[in-house]
Amino acid sequence: MASDRLRMLGGAEFRNPRLLMGLSGWMDGAEVSTGTIKVFVDKLHARRIAEIDPEGFYIYNVPAAMEVASLFRPHCRIRKGIIREFLFPDNAFFGAEGDDLILSSGKEPNMNWVDYGDCVFALCQQLHVKSVYFIGSVAGLVPHTRDPMLFCSVSDAQMKPRFESYGMKFSDYEGPASVITYLTTRAKEQNIEMASIVASVPAYVQGANPKCIVAATRRIAGILGIRVDLDDLQASADEFEKKLSEIVLEQPELAENIVKLEQDYDNEIFSEMGDLKNWLHQKGIRLD
Repeated sequence: MASDRLRMLGGAEFRNPRLLMGLSGWMDGAEVSTGTIKVFVDKLHARRIAEIDPEGFYIYNVPAAMEVASLFRPHCRIRKGIIREFLFPDNAFFGAEGDDLILSSGKEPNMNWVDYGDCVFALCQQLHVKSVYFIGSVAGLVPHTRDPMLFCSVSDAQMKPRFESYGMKFSDYEGPASVITYLTTRAKEQNIEMASIVASVPAYVQGANPKCIVAATRRIAGILGIRVDLDDLQASADEFEKKLSEIVLEQPELAENIVKLEQDYDNEIFSEMGDLKNWLHQKGIRLD
């Protein structure tokens, strides 16, 4: 059975647990998906309670240039000629029992999504999980001076009023799908409520974005009714925004476009912002 690839490590006890998932890959822009999970794991002192065997879920070699092929290969660390570390993709579940929360951090599988889903839902069945949330992120027309806009898709229309009360906007999208969309389509038949919450983050900011990670963590904590101290991370996020703003001011063309973007964002005018999009494409940053 595919679910045999799920390894339960034992010892976890919950009352009415929720599962919050994050994945690297397709929807981890600015590292919001994996970054948010890491914050919760660290702040709630969650411990590893289960894992999915990666065998059969990933492609490790593709016929491509090194910068592309490197995205698929396992990670290793070699020091002074000695192999110190060799890591296959890790899909782990962490338990914060006091908060009745299970946290999942992993890498989106390249293959066998049905089997991967069987593993996730097997864990839900064993631990009596009835609510699953995913936090993700994609590049969008969002200024770095504002919090990311959150969009949502749900497994059942009856869930929509609840998420409207959280201030969520609902997704309108057609195109390549993620494994999370696949899991959401299966959730209802598993008698599970599932919501995919995706943050739209600044496309022109590369790498991890502490401001977006803190903002997403705060919103998810509110939805889950969890208290978590983010003061230290907020200070780092504020410093990150300050330094980024200083860099932007040194590029008048970008600064002008960001002012326009701020105006549209504040007025909830989510147009294509053609000038900014073209400028970003010229700099090698794509929004699609």
